Amino acid sequence: MRALLELIRRNKRFFFIATAAALALRLFFVWAFPYVAGDSFIYGDIAKQWLNHGVFGLLDANGVHPTMIRLPGYPAFLAVVFSIFGKEHYTAVMVVQAFIDTNTCLVIAGLALELMNARACKAAYLLAALCPFTANYAATPLSETLAIACAAHALYYGVRGIHALEAGEPGVRMWFLAAIWTGLGMLVRPDGALILAALGLAACILLTYAPKKNLVAAAGVLLAFVSLAPLAPWTVRNWRVFHVFQPLAPRYANDPGEFVARGFNHWTKTWIVEYTSVAEIYWRDEGEAIDAGQLPQRAFDSRTEYEQTLQLIERHNQQLTIDPELDAEFQRLAANRVNYNPFRYFMWLPTLRIADMWLRPRTELLPVENRWWEFSQHRQESAFAFAWAALNLFFILAALQGWRRNKMGMAGFMVVSFVLLRSVFLGTLENPEPRYVLECFPAALALAGGAFVSSTLMSASKSRNGATRTVGEQPS
Repeated sequence: MRALLELIRRNKRFFFIATAAALALRLFFVWAFPYVAGDSFIYGDIAKQWLNHGVFGLLDANGVHPTMIRLPGYPAFLAVVFSIFGKEHYTAVMVVQAFIDTNTCLVIAGLALELMNARACKAAYLLAALCPFTANYAATPLSETLAIACAAHALYYGVRGIHALEAGEPGVRMWFLAAIWTGLGMLVRPDGALILAALGLAACILLTYAPKKNLVAAAGVLLAFVSLAPLAPWTVRNWRVFHVFQPLAPRYANDPGEFVARGFNHWTKTWIVEYTSVAEIYWRDEGEAIDAGQLPQRAFDSRTEYEQTLQLIERHNQQLTIDPELDAEFQRLAANRVNYNPFRYFMWLPTLRIADMWLRPRTELLPVENRWWEFSQHRQESAFAFAWAALNLFFILAALQGWRRNKMGMAGFMVVSFVLLRSVFLGTLENPEPRYVLECFPAALALAGGAFVSSTLMSASKSRNGATRTVGEQPS
């Protein structure tokens, strides 16, 4: 941390301007494009009932009832903000998130400094400050801003912990902080556990070559214990209230005994690859009619299957819900499709879902049509979406270039492994939403900073300063 603070001291004007730009961008989104809908109200209702009745639950016609459909991290954050600024004051929530995300930019810069050098740090800070995709999510009361912050901190301290162990030093404080932020991340979103997996994998590999293997083993134990400890109260609460072992949140955000249309979900997973189908089909299984004309060609393998699918959708549209009988029909249809082409289901479709989540324009929170590629229908929105997609691609290519041209050792392996593990996991979901990869952006933006450092300069910097480098810090 001393190296980062020294770098800031020597470049006060740069960091001041970049910080002001970062905060201004996020506040602009809060002012111009606030988005409060759907899950925001679920989180908000839980926070209100927690404040009003001391119950982590939801309010319905029968009163307040406990729930476990969401983890307690984000509702706790909302409860704190509501208690200070007033209940349902979502604007205050978004403003606070704007400041949090601005701070996250500095953590991303610190990560780039640890992985590479000062020039990469400054480039990464500027990229993070001006990244509209993370900034946009500060303007919606959803868990993404907190999840991104937790991921950035966990990766930063994890990298410093790895550097300490490679130097034969314990790095207890670094591993403890990495574990704390990992645990907080899991309290915000269940997929935060993937950071624990990446850190654990790095620790296992370190056991094969680190100078003091006992220190690596101790760091691994500390990481596991401290990161999982915050989940203990939540797990105990769920056991006492619902009599189920649930340390995270249910896969389909359901309470015990609540019906889940698993057959319908399984069927969508046999063809869905992009966010537009999530909005048009997947989210409409309850209370809204499904337009069969919006199904892509890949949803059918034969004329018989096409007619069967239309019959099931028509039954759904008549009752505007999926009951167990209809769900069983969807399940049989899904099973037949999987048996017909297992490679498509297990390999090809997950790959396409991963690509869609990484490459989409990320306009889902903006007043832009989901079918942005239909240029003739809405020219201005389509042009904006294409520009947004190009900007997103720029960040991805810069990250790949930064990773390619800089040798970052085990620390770099850990960061990249987190991105890969999370991407593979997201490919298994039937609802490919672009926001799910945002937790990878701290890693991507830090790596992107390395794209603007010449390989000659990087090699000279490492050879000149490698022998005197302080553990956990990069030369400035």
